Amino acid sequence: MIGLFSFLMIFSFLPTSEAKLWDLVIDLNVQGVIYSAETVVVTGKVVDHAYKPITGAEILIRTGSDTIVVFTDPNGIFRGEFENFQRIPGTYAINVIASWNGNMGLSSTQFQVKGDTSPVSALQEKLSTDEARKYLSTNKSDLEKDPIGQILFKYYHGLLEELILEQKKASHPTEEQMYLEQQRIIAKNLRNQAIEEYDPSAGTYGGYQYDDYINSLNPEIRDIVASQLNFTKNTFEEAQKLRDEILDNGGTYEEARQVYLDTLSFPKEVLEQFNQEYIDKQFEGDSNDDQTSEKNSENQ
Repeated sequence: MIGLFSFLMIFSFLPTSEAKLWDLVIDLNVQGVIYSAETVVVTGKVVDHAYKPITGAEILIRTGSDTIVVFTDPNGIFRGEFENFQRIPGTYAINVIASWNGNMGLSSTQFQVKGDTSPVSALQEKLSTDEARKYLSTNKSDLEKDPIGQILFKYYHGLLEELILEQKKASHPTEEQMYLEQQRIIAKNLRNQAIEEYDPSAGTYGGYQYDDYINSLNPEIRDIVASQLNFTKNTFEEAQKLRDEILDNGGTYEEARQVYLDTLSFPKEVLEQFNQEYIDKQFEGDSNDDQTSEKNSENQ
């Protein structure tokens, strides 16, 4: 396993002129663009030069300091996932090695990570490597006879101190951010003040305006529109009743507000079902009227 890892590391630096014809062929796919913290999905197929699928081949997939191992299925297909790929925006290489019965194949591709680069994310990327973790967890006294190790120890601890300072800066808002937040608060207060002064009502389902609106409608849809408005009114009153009951029983404002909104937020299908039931009732009523008329005619 260590030998394969070393081989994979060396391959990433090989020029194209030194490439060779491998025993196995890897058809490699990876999503082209992701965003930070998304899952990177690598898929592919391993075949021989006669394009015969290779079953049970061991697949090592490596990108950056991350490596996963998977195996091909009976169709020679494999799939690997790097979950929550926390990397700063940029272009990353993926190297894949396939091994089976002493035969090997190798392929590589690239993908992009989109997003905004910040000093904090850049430092976190540098400190996420195995080498960084090694020297951050090592005592300086253990490196007295290792001058290169001392240099790397100092380098990574310096990056860690820089990261701590950047995180402190990021946790304190800038003057511009503070100014924008103040403006948002002022705008919110002015809006609330205007609403209180205007004192708008929640709307009514009665009175001359309601009658004028209903009478102005096409007679063919007038009754169903009136029924819809009545349905909405009843739902609104039920939502208010549930909200008040929760508050009266010691519930929080957020709980009451959520129940209120859930009661009002009925899907389109509910209204369509209500309309269909109304139409069915009207049709049933018309049928009964017709039958009554027929009976009256017969009696006459």
